[in-house]
Amino acid sequence: MRVENCQVCRGRQLYPVLDLGCTALANAFVKPNEPKRPELKFPLRLVYCGECGLIQIDEHVRPEVLFENYIYVSGTSDLIHAHAASLASRLIIPNGLGAGDLVVEAASNDGTVLKALQKHGVRTLGIDPAENIALRATRAGVETHCAYFNRQSAGEIRDRYGPAKLVLARHVLAHVADLDGFVQGFVELLDRDGLGVIEVPYLRRFHDKLAFDTIYHEHLCYFSLRVLDTLFQRFSLEVIDAWEVAIHGGSIVVTVQRRGGLRAPTPRVRQLLDQEELASLHRLETWHAFADRVAASKSRLLAVLDRLRAQGSAVAGYGAPAKGMTMLAYCGIGPEQLPYLVDKSPFKQGLLTPGHHIPVHAPEKISQDRPDVLLLLAWNFADEIVKQQADFQRRGGRFLLPLPLAHYWKETTLAA
Repeated sequence: MRVENCQVCRGRQLYPVLDLGCTALANAFVKPNEPKRPELKFPLRLVYCGECGLIQIDEHVRPEVLFENYIYVSGTSDLIHAHAASLASRLIIPNGLGAGDLVVEAASNDGTVLKALQKHGVRTLGIDPAENIALRATRAGVETHCAYFNRQSAGEIRDRYGPAKLVLARHVLAHVADLDGFVQGFVELLDRDGLGVIEVPYLRRFHDKLAFDTIYHEHLCYFSLRVLDTLFQRFSLEVIDAWEVAIHGGSIVVTVQRRGGLRAPTPRVRQLLDQEELASLHRLETWHAFADRVAASKSRLLAVLDRLRAQGSAVAGYGAPAKGMTMLAYCGIGPEQLPYLVDKSPFKQGLLTPGHHIPVHAPEKISQDRPDVLLLLAWNFADEIVKQQADFQRRGGRFLLPLPLAHYWKETTLAA
């Protein structure tokens, strides 16, 4: 469905920024033994709102196509577990939450974060629309309702469990087509002195790191703090704190309360807003320059891969994340340049990537095949991957990172 209005302010001044082509859905992996059938492909275009500054895509795919049989689970990453523990400590103890207080997470996935919160004695409840993932979480001890989070589901939860002292939404807001309904869910469910916590990829890091691969059909919007503040103000919620975290290549955690609540905004809010202005994040010409840098990044990566191929170097890919599918599709990389990928997720092993049909194997294949170079499609977990693949590095293997310009791990010179 083509989008004609801004997701936040409903404005119609949407200016084209970047066209990544017509691509398959990033998580629509293919079973190799299934009969061949046409894959669903949709335009993937980035636009800028001239009224509020929101960066967003202008083609939406129906949620039931994207999420009902989801294959992403957060628990396969050690970094996610560490981040969950850190987030729990920062949110629970300083805000005086304890036994009996209800914490609800929207789009709770496999319950990794709620498990960390449970260790602090609070009651937890997850909400997730993917039936297979919700069932997995419940079986693991994290009660999870299979539903989309919105005003209606939030009201049903409040009627059954009471108001929530904390409502958490990590890396889901960008997936939501009905932002108004989602934020109304916060208003409906939060206790009078409750706290809403939203974690999203941060637009400033998206810009600085040239993270165009995080653009895919599940990610409808790319948020700055200024735009988030605009959204929450419309529903009588105020931003009282915000801080950056390294997860997923650079994210921001934003806390909100009902307008006029007990907590005073921290200086961090003003500091981040000022930094966004200095970076000109809300100017159209900034994003035209971003598109030029994306084209240069594509050319660099393809040149590096061509050179490695000419030298006879064996190259494989590490990680089969959704962002990697955007990278492969935009750059036109198929099995000829990248014979296979490896990924820790058992849900992806044995499948073919959407669109380009590159096989996905377990990481043990690296030890068997001994490639010369690993292209880190999951570059946001580079530290974790390099640590796990110490043997690969000891025998002379090199890690190639694709962004912002292709370069080898811990080397200051460009790869080409």
